[in-house]
Amino acid sequence: MSQHGIHHVTAIAGPASRNVGFYTRTLGLRLVKRTVNFDDPGTWHLYYGDEAGAPGTILTFFPWEHAAPGRLGVGETQETVFRVPEGAIGYWTHRFLEKGVAFDPIDKRFGETVLAFRDPDGMRLALVAVPGAEAEPGWSAGEVPAEHAIRGFHSVSLLLEEAAPTGAVLTDVLGFAQGATEGSVTRFQVPGTAMGGIVDIRPVGGFLKPRPGAGTVHHVAFRAADDAEEAAMAQKLRENHRIATTEQKDRNYFRSIYFREPGHVLFEIATDQPGFAVDEAPAALGQALKLPDFLEGHRSRIEGLLPSLGEPA
Repeated sequence: MSQHGIHHVTAIAGPASRNVGFYTRTLGLRLVKRTVNFDDPGTWHLYYGDEAGAPGTILTFFPWEHAAPGRLGVGETQETVFRVPEGAIGYWTHRFLEKGVAFDPIDKRFGETVLAFRDPDGMRLALVAVPGAEAEPGWSAGEVPAEHAIRGFHSVSLLLEEAAPTGAVLTDVLGFAQGATEGSVTRFQVPGTAMGGIVDIRPVGGFLKPRPGAGTVHHVAFRAADDAEEAAMAQKLRENHRIATTEQKDRNYFRSIYFREPGHVLFEIATDQPGFAVDEAPAALGQALKLPDFLEGHRSRIEGLLPSLGEPA
């Protein structure tokens, strides 16, 4: 049975060691894969997620040591939101105070308790308290106790000129249904999917254009079960929305196509297969640099270019 929703989110960061320290130590995520940007092999591509790196839990980064700060603008992902158990918000508030993490006052959105915060590059993140999430497994080998640990994605929010054209792609192609509206925000949700099943659209016509850089999201990836489903989704984009995709690209852990949705955000469709255990045992995920076959012959040179990651949690 196909599972729709968010597969992963990829963002741009500053220094790699700072990025690893924040996401593995402060947030308690597992570093599930160390590889490189296949199009820029002198740059890390770091994947964080749950114990297995399951679709719907994966936040990835291209860290550049001297990346200039980005600027949020219309046509961009505004915020990336994680799920935590309902009773964990107090723990996270105290943790952010202790760790010096910038955060906003606790808020309510669509009836849910939300704690918004920033990473060291200024990337906009949030935690949402989800009833019942405490019954789901949490990564417990880091610094955050399992009972408070992050349980994958809740949602992403998009800052767009208008909601309808992007909403049409979400509902017709990507498996979402239009839901409630709160203020100017319209919620799109995958029926029956808790993890990564929500996209919120905030229309802000006339807002500034974005400037890519550290702290900004590069793209949002959505799930396809396999190559056949991905191809069917690409066909719908062409025939129903006149949107062309790239050719399929093999990313070792999933196979992907990319396109600009009508609001200009870069979207990806990524297959659930084959997953992160294809080149590492599940217990050893994220411990060694993994390269695709076409880069393996350049390993020594690549290792010499990559900055130290420090010691992940």
